[in-house]
Amino acid sequence: MKFNKVWLLVALTLSVLSGCKEREATIAKSDKEICLDWAKLSLEITKNTKGNSPTYASRCLGYLGLTMYETLVHGSPGYISMENQLNGLENLPKPESDKIYDWMEVMNSGHAFMLKNLYIQTADSNVIKIDSLEALIFNSRKAMGSSEKTLNDSRKLGQEIATTIFDWAKTDKGHRAYLKNFDKSLENKSFPGCWKPPLYGQSFSRFPLHPHWGENRTFSKDNQNLPLPDFIPFDTIPGSPYYEQFMAVYHKKNELTDDDKKAAVWWGDDPDETYTPPGHSYFLATLALEQKDLSAIEMARMYAELGMSLADAFINCWKWKYHFFSERPNTFINEHVDVQWESFWPDPPFPAFPSGHAIQAAACATILSHALGDSMHIVDITHVGRKPDKLRNTPFTARTYESFWDIARETANSRFYGGIHTPQDNEVGLEQGQIIASNIYKLKWHE
Repeated sequence: MKFNKVWLLVALTLSVLSGCKEREATIAKSDKEICLDWAKLSLEITKNTKGNSPTYASRCLGYLGLTMYETLVHGSPGYISMENQLNGLENLPKPESDKIYDWMEVMNSGHAFMLKNLYIQTADSNVIKIDSLEALIFNSRKAMGSSEKTLNDSRKLGQEIATTIFDWAKTDKGHRAYLKNFDKSLENKSFPGCWKPPLYGQSFSRFPLHPHWGENRTFSKDNQNLPLPDFIPFDTIPGSPYYEQFMAVYHKKNELTDDDKKAAVWWGDDPDETYTPPGHSYFLATLALEQKDLSAIEMARMYAELGMSLADAFINCWKWKYHFFSERPNTFINEHVDVQWESFWPDPPFPAFPSGHAIQAAACATILSHALGDSMHIVDITHVGRKPDKLRNTPFTARTYESFWDIARETANSRFYGGIHTPQDNEVGLEQGQIIASNIYKLKWHE
């Protein structure tokens, strides 16, 4: 009997201590922590939802960043809504003048709604995580003094704003695109220098990923009809500009250093196991924001700018990929240089030009350097702890940078090291990513 009483006392004590710790954690949630918590959970859902892809992830990050911003903007004097500035975004709900709002709760409820609806196919365990974070933040705001009425009014406004943005999202041609990653009715083009399904590839599919993604609506009106970038014309004559593009890849394979291999593996960002390339960029932004003392609206603006830039970058990149429908080094080199050659990294299932890694990395560097300055010490821990790829036997080691543009250039170069992109794929990607992101940050964000 005494034994049972002792254990009952221990259990009660632990329960009280646990409750105290939970209360302490709840009360301690700052505005900055709330923004970061939602960004991190969004990436976790991105990483752990089946059927995801870089294209679909970029779209989701665009709408999540925009929702974070729009749910805070009316409580942030001097800042301006994106209503009527973006491509078809109109009639967003407004706060009522006779009500008091807790703006972090407006954002909390709006972000939770958007995340669950964008990833409606995610596992129930992930939905529980979203609901749990939303409840934790709601209770935190209550503990910090917001009344029940204020919180309920705030929750309602956040959901109304998010619902309007989501309804707009459903008309962009990318809604629930994970249900149609590969179009089996598509007839691949056939011409000299065209893309062919790889023998050595990341996907078992013989069809290319999201061939119609370039038809999607962009966030920025200026990004909807950008001109085609220049492309070096096909040529098999040794010494020609086109031929030399692939010879550069061919020679690099024989010169790869250990660090080149580590970079190639680090930036692979396979959608089956990682945040995807745009998610990796979103994570880097989160690492940067953890170092800065910014307000919630400043953070939300940066997430909105970054997310929409990544989304528009992938739309345009995919438009150009399927326009040029260009081959990868594994095809050209095998046919015209060395039949036994094989790239260090397997081909992704879509055409080459321009590089998706490069264009989204440049968009990220443009936004972050514009908002925070280019110089910043970043230790990228995205893949730390991940098991090494057995075939390449290259470890995942944290990588350190002093500049956002250093990150962008290495991201692009990693695909060259991997043997899946030529220099022109990367150079054009870096150029276009900068243009696309500039069209986003040039929107009118404040008075």
